[in-house]
Amino acid sequence: MAANVQSDSKEGLPGGIDISLFPTPCFIVNLAKLEDNLKILGEVQQATGARILLALKGFAFFPAAKLIMSYLKGTTSSGLHELLLGSTEFGGESHVYCPAYDARDFDAICERADHLVFNTPSQWQRFGSDVRARGKKAAIRVNPQYSEIEVPMYNPCYEHSRLGTTRVGFDESALDGITTLHFHTMCEQGAETLERTLDHVLDQFGGFISKQCDAVNFGGGHHITRDGYNTVLLMDCIRKVRARFGVDVYLEPGEAVALGAGVLVTQVLDVMNNGMDIAILDTSASTHMPDVLEMPFRPQIVGAGLPGEFEHTYRLGGLTCLAGDVIGDYSFPEPLEPGTKLVFLDMGHYSMVKTTTFNGVKLPSIGSYDPRTGQALLLREFGYEEYRNRLG
Repeated sequence: MAANVQSDSKEGLPGGIDISLFPTPCFIVNLAKLEDNLKILGEVQQATGARILLALKGFAFFPAAKLIMSYLKGTTSSGLHELLLGSTEFGGESHVYCPAYDARDFDAICERADHLVFNTPSQWQRFGSDVRARGKKAAIRVNPQYSEIEVPMYNPCYEHSRLGTTRVGFDESALDGITTLHFHTMCEQGAETLERTLDHVLDQFGGFISKQCDAVNFGGGHHITRDGYNTVLLMDCIRKVRARFGVDVYLEPGEAVALGAGVLVTQVLDVMNNGMDIAILDTSASTHMPDVLEMPFRPQIVGAGLPGEFEHTYRLGGLTCLAGDVIGDYSFPEPLEPGTKLVFLDMGHYSMVKTTTFNGVKLPSIGSYDPRTGQALLLREFGYEEYRNRLG
């Protein structure tokens, strides 16, 4: 496919999305691909009895709430505002976890949540009476001090991590009323990692599960909908824990729900040369896809290749004044020019929820497309108000 994506061209685009129907920059969610992912998760639930929750931190696309909740059991959140979104827009079970709860928010959190996950025994001691009084379920998050994540920023078990209680700090005498053990140690990983992790979790905390738990939460980071993922092994892990302890099992994928289901459409604003060709886009790594800089990673673009793979190589830069607002170096079969549209793949998860208004850069519009019906919806456009209203 030519790099100059014509406004009326759908050739080679995921799900045949007609990008001419949307402004730029714009996140577009492919509803058919989203449902394909949900069907896989639904099959895991049906085969094992597990309960799968949408992690809103990864994908909070509430316009598709009805579709999502036709497959999943609820949502899990990381604070009051995500919890409000999950309980009001999605429904089902509402779970929440915070490294530390703010007493100013806790009454509202306890009112809305069905399951509250506590990071430490001391947090449970502080807030447990409120949870008991409201008849809500409570969990303790543990840190088995085992993880296969190499990047410390994304590793909940790196040295001196604040996330979860280690066995040394696990005071069972202070956990009366806790009925769920929760661990989250994975990121974009397979069932093989889960199997090895479970060995460490159960070795350290299996006695506690046997004594007082009716559920174990495997957390998130499971790449269940990725091609080649070993769902058979995942289901085996779930069944073994359920059979051994007689408990419910929860999983909390975010990325797996939206994997491959979203794109970010942008266009070239200018082309310049400073020792190499540089194209400046109407999007930004800094404001619209911060994981490109944080992880870091190189997102794929429809029709583009590695530097030198095709005839025309460009460094793609963002719209902000940040010198490091660079998405990466790509090559294209045809030269880029102002107005050329580019489609970044797999931007449905995390990118959509992590956008900012740094420099007053406009947030990307949000749309959906259903290739089964051809229906395209522009759901939201943003302007000056979003930038202004967050500052005063």
